[in-house]
Amino acid sequence: MLFKVIYGGKKKLIKVDEVDYSSLIKEVKKKFSIEQKDLVLQDDTGVEVDEDVFTDVLEERSRDILWRVIDQDSECTVLDSCSSHSDTLVLTPNHTETDDRAGPSMKRPRFDEAFEAKQFVSEIMKEKAGGLAVLAEYNEHGKLTDSTRRQLVNIVVAYITEKEGRVPSKETKTRCALGIVTLCPSLKDPYSRTGYEHFYDPKSNQGYISWRLKTVSRRSKSQSTRNARSSAASDDEGNGGPTANRANWNYLEKQLDGDQCKEAISFMSHCADKDQIFEKMKLTFKHRQQLIHDAEKSSTALSVFPRFLDTKGLVLQDFDIKFGTETASRLLEQWDTLKPKIIAEAKTLNSNLYLNSLLAAGTGQNLECEWQGWDSDMSCLLLLAFLLPPSAGGRNNSTKISIKEAMDHVVQFHKACCSLTEYVEKTEGLQPHLLAVGSAKNAIHEFYIVLDGKLLPCQAKSSLSAFDELFKAYFVFSVSYPHSLNAMFTFVQTTIYKIGCGTVRETPRVKDLRAKLLN
Repeated sequence: MLFKVIYGGKKKLIKVDEVDYSSLIKEVKKKFSIEQKDLVLQDDTGVEVDEDVFTDVLEERSRDILWRVIDQDSECTVLDSCSSHSDTLVLTPNHTETDDRAGPSMKRPRFDEAFEAKQFVSEIMKEKAGGLAVLAEYNEHGKLTDSTRRQLVNIVVAYITEKEGRVPSKETKTRCALGIVTLCPSLKDPYSRTGYEHFYDPKSNQGYISWRLKTVSRRSKSQSTRNARSSAASDDEGNGGPTANRANWNYLEKQLDGDQCKEAISFMSHCADKDQIFEKMKLTFKHRQQLIHDAEKSSTALSVFPRFLDTKGLVLQDFDIKFGTETASRLLEQWDTLKPKIIAEAKTLNSNLYLNSLLAAGTGQNLECEWQGWDSDMSCLLLLAFLLPPSAGGRNNSTKISIKEAMDHVVQFHKACCSLTEYVEKTEGLQPHLLAVGSAKNAIHEFYIVLDGKLLPCQAKSSLSAFDELFKAYFVFSVSYPHSLNAMFTFVQTTIYKIGCGTVRETPRVKDLRAKLLN
């Protein structure tokens, strides 16, 4: 019988004619020139296996056992991954520092952790009903649909709850998450620290595996409420979102303060020269940001700087100053590549009237139905609301709204012949949204950003550029995303603009969609 052995970073194939305890130990010592030492063999539960029972244990558990060989100087992990042709033992010595809390046991290198986790999940899928069908779909298409991905998670969770009960250990959940993305690489999130946090994040105890465990365990309503409020509260703390105070403006060459700043603000109120307005706005940027992030004065920003209300492009300039032109241009530069991927992913969703209308408009088809009319780019952007649908909850445990209602937080249409003043008077809420003015949804003449009951004219002439300007307004005026579209805007922030990656709290759905679109 052949055994593939890894010891000290070297790999060797060892042939053992008679598979018994003494023959195995003898061949391992011989091939790796290990001096005469007393070796101890343990199974995966830490129970010592002596020579008398080795053969019985090997025959009974050869398909799933994890052996350990320990001597006085090092520890080796022996992973049995038998095939129909040979048995494979992988020995990895412990030459790295160990965690004092874990005693002498080894913290395996990343490669071995991933390999072992992959084997673990693979065996689960082969053993449990429906698992082979999941693997077959992935092998055929190189990806999984949302329903199949849920089935994969359900199968894994069913297995670990059978073994460990309703509350599996953090290590087991991490092992499963790592195994899933190693077995199915296209499910890996390329932007997260580990790549598997959308399946399970040990720091926040969030992810698909945790969600399924919560469903299975049927936690009490009061506990769920406490968790939701805790999560909502953490969202508002400095997490890299649009309300984060990025107060380091030392890189700015010149900024006015004191009387000079007041004079510049007064000068802009009466200036008709657009270039002068842009220059003075640039020189007062630091003062404006301090005003916006002052809880008592933030509501006065548009009255102190009223040129936002009649001068196009000022929102774009402030965003450029804040993040740089490279970040500011990412949506427009990447859109042609990202757009077809969004459409392709949206086609996998359950069909309905509004989704079909957006897909038809997004692909350039003219479909006559009740709700349609936005141009191709805006329709595709709104598909993100279907891919990352609104959820209930939040600080006030608000009721879940429909996707159609959520879209009003992005853009609303206004007939060119109707009064803008009457529209603004009816608007409620602080969160900005686009007002598209024209003769039809696909024939827009002007875009405005509606913010705090006021209209800010957009420089944009296209729907894509208008959405770009809307997104930037959240950061320029430090306004939190509407709760119903928090996932959608967070996806745009981290995946497209690459702002706050690793610091913004992202839901597993956001990470999962990013993995699908970027892999």
